[in-house]
Amino acid sequence: MGATKTDHFTDEQNKIATIAKALGHPARVAIIEYLLKVDTCICGDIVNELPLAQATVSQHLKELKNAGLIKGNIEGTAICYCIDENTFGILKDYFSKIIVTVSNQKCC
Repeated sequence: MGATKTDHFTDEQNKIATIAKALGHPARVAIIEYLLKVDTCICGDIVNELPLAQATVSQHLKELKNAGLIKGNIEGTAICYCIDENTFGILKDYFSKIIVTVSNQKCC
């Protein structure tokens, strides 16, 4: 069987692409912003913050969790979500390298 498109790129490139894809929807960006604002784990309030159905919010939360942007802990019958600081550290390092490189470029 042939190689997949992701096989031709580094683990870091694939990780950044996965994170970027997860952030590629405004509802997911809104969820991240909400979790940052409340600065605590949230169990059910997220649905009240977005103009989306519960099932849709759950799907967005799943995508964010699969990308490592949020963590989910089971508390009773609910899953409580919060920011995964490790993944945001990866993003910080990645974009810091880009900013430094672009700032030092002597290009058109």
